[in-house]
Amino acid sequence: MDFVKLKKIEGRYAEIEMLLGDQEVIADQPRYQKLAKEFSDITPAVETLRVYHENEQQLKDLEHLLAEDHDKDFEDLAKAERVELQGKKQELQDQLHEILHPKKVEKDRDVIMEIRAGTGGQEASLFAADLYRMYSKYAEQKGWNLEPISSHESETGGFKEVVFSISGAGASKRLKWESGAHRVQRVPTTEASGRIHTSAATVAVLFEPDEVEINIDPKDLKIDVFRSSGPGGQSVNTTDSAIRITHLSTGIVVICQDERSQLKNKYKAMRVLRARLADKIEQEKMEKETQERKAKVGSGDRSEKIRTYNYPDRRVTDHRIGFTVHKLPNIMDGDLDDITGALLNAEHELEGGGDD
Repeated sequence: MDFVKLKKIEGRYAEIEMLLGDQEVIADQPRYQKLAKEFSDITPAVETLRVYHENEQQLKDLEHLLAEDHDKDFEDLAKAERVELQGKKQELQDQLHEILHPKKVEKDRDVIMEIRAGTGGQEASLFAADLYRMYSKYAEQKGWNLEPISSHESETGGFKEVVFSISGAGASKRLKWESGAHRVQRVPTTEASGRIHTSAATVAVLFEPDEVEINIDPKDLKIDVFRSSGPGGQSVNTTDSAIRITHLSTGIVVICQDERSQLKNKYKAMRVLRARLADKIEQEKMEKETQERKAKVGSGDRSEKIRTYNYPDRRVTDHRIGFTVHKLPNIMDGDLDDITGALLNAEHELEGGGDD
């Protein structure tokens, strides 16, 4: 416990207490309000420290009493009280530690998730669809809102690409580590010999910024409209409602064609563009940082293999933290809390959450 720091806070508390009674300070309202806020902020630390010192003194007095000769009933009572005071001491130490090292409260943010089929042909597109279903089920379990943004289906009913947003309490905190390459090992339905195939899909989690955070110059946009099409190229819409937005300075291209309204498709495409631009800025910032500062759970590299879903063994392994669970059907049905919880715990430990 950092009692030196606590002693300084207690000294500052006494200093502000005197200042708040000073007529000159009271007349200077901006200064008075600033001091009053600081006083309010440090009061819990000082009050808890004083209770801790009282508890310490009571323990010392009790130890002196127990060092003397007393009848058995008195000794039993005193020992029971000592156990109670020791428990209280630990509780107060925990409170002081929490005051000095408050847990970081992470702001809830809306996220845009992009799943793309990787190596493995049609099987990879089916796996991408399975991942989309997994996240959809997870969002449903947690009471989050999932909104489809765009998709590109494969001939077999999977997804070459699917983009969607998820919002709700705790969504960004639990989903932020899903970025990376997800690998599946299973026997495809088209495999007659029963041979296990390995396929992959990549997941990108983008934090959705506010419009004020990412200012896009309309002159930097090339917007094309065209007729949307489904698998195999067949037309699914008789009007030019699909939108392709190209951000000229970065080369980022976003296509949205799921809505029948051109206006809705443009709105959704702009949301994805903002998220991708914000992510690009963040990735560039991380590249400039030292390895020590950015090493949390994995490197954050989108090409990094982060997780394997092994169907024959009903096993899911997150390679970044060496975490394995043998309940793949539950995971694919959206029961992701074991994995996201383990990742959050690993993040907390790496950020020094376990240090005293």
